[in-house]
Amino acid sequence: MRLRRILALAMTGAMVLSAAAVTANAEETTDITLWTYPVGNWGDSAAVDGLIASFEEAHPEIHVSVEYLDYTNGDDQVNTAIEGGEAPDVILEGPERLVANWGAKGVMVDLSDLWTDEAKEAIYDSVEAACQNNDGVFYEYPLCMTAHTMAVNRDLFEAADALQYLDEETHTWTTEGFINAVQALYDYGQENVAAVFCGGQGGDQGTRALVNNLYGGTFTDAEHTKYTADSPENIKALELLAGMDGINFDASIVGGDEINLFVNGTLAMAFCWNVAQEKTNADLVDFDILPMAFPTESGDPQLCGGIWGFGVFDNGDEARIEAAKTFIDFMANDETQVVEAVKVSSYWPVKDLGNIYEGDDLMTEYAAFVQYLGDYYQVVPGWAEARTAWWNMLQQIGSGTDVTTAVAEFSETANAAAAQ
Repeated sequence: MRLRRILALAMTGAMVLSAAAVTANAEETTDITLWTYPVGNWGDSAAVDGLIASFEEAHPEIHVSVEYLDYTNGDDQVNTAIEGGEAPDVILEGPERLVANWGAKGVMVDLSDLWTDEAKEAIYDSVEAACQNNDGVFYEYPLCMTAHTMAVNRDLFEAADALQYLDEETHTWTTEGFINAVQALYDYGQENVAAVFCGGQGGDQGTRALVNNLYGGTFTDAEHTKYTADSPENIKALELLAGMDGINFDASIVGGDEINLFVNGTLAMAFCWNVAQEKTNADLVDFDILPMAFPTESGDPQLCGGIWGFGVFDNGDEARIEAAKTFIDFMANDETQVVEAVKVSSYWPVKDLGNIYEGDDLMTEYAAFVQYLGDYYQVVPGWAEARTAWWNMLQQIGSGTDVTTAVAEFSETANAAAAQ
């Protein structure tokens, strides 16, 4: 009897230990970090906390901590983290960083397994092409997209009798109309009509689109192998801007500063604009904003697009990598969650989800610009160096350097980087 009791107690103890082990195992979590650039309201902790809570409710085995980046210091923070072996697990940004920069440096995880046949069928072809390198390796899984625009202070335009030079219905205008409008505003007394901001790379999609559209130039070749800013069309556009009264090359500001100056009424136009900017600044503006495509000689604007999605840094931990992929799949593919995740961005989905902004007049107005999306060229080799060379070039032109000379220096620097 005593032997039986000892055996029973031993078995009971083993069962308790086994149950405790199972419980401990079930409660184990994988901790991952998400770093996010301010893509719409993905820079707002209140909005992102709600998304994270939904994910952790569905996947209690994964815990996500978040760090918020900006476009002034964000790249430096990420690069420092990479060098220190402390890169985040997941990052939200666009192909120019995820594919052309960090992906090209070999520090990102290949996300091809997320790009199932179903995903490729659903996601727009142009977006799919931008999320992979020339060898077909996917370093980004996309969430949202937009077309970057410019904007004008409609009240000032009306007061200066400059509305006649643009088409309010189609939100387009010609190069000649742009020239006439700037002159009308300047003659009205608006000395700071617009700024070619060049204090850094922030918002440089605006200055590139302005220069390229004016006379039909391009920033790169169609194959995305070299930079073509030294074309006669681009030189003509830069010479035009440098000689216009009311257009100032300003090396003291970047795109975010230009937005603030437009919002407070100092500038009559903003070249760094999109729907997220109008929503963010709605309570600060006391005039009517009219979003516009960039002026063109041909009447066929080619807008720079924004594509944003997730990338995974290769930190050598398979559990964290798989957890990061689970997070991405939930945010971008779960039927309910993807709508909420896209809405937080204030942009549009990269696949057909129906009209997720039904009844929203502002989003409907800006949706019209998507038809003008041009080539997504931000994946050319040497992209990071080219961006720096671009604002350096604008600074040189603003300080009086001959346009042809400055542009030639840009092309030499950018194409040397592309050839490496």
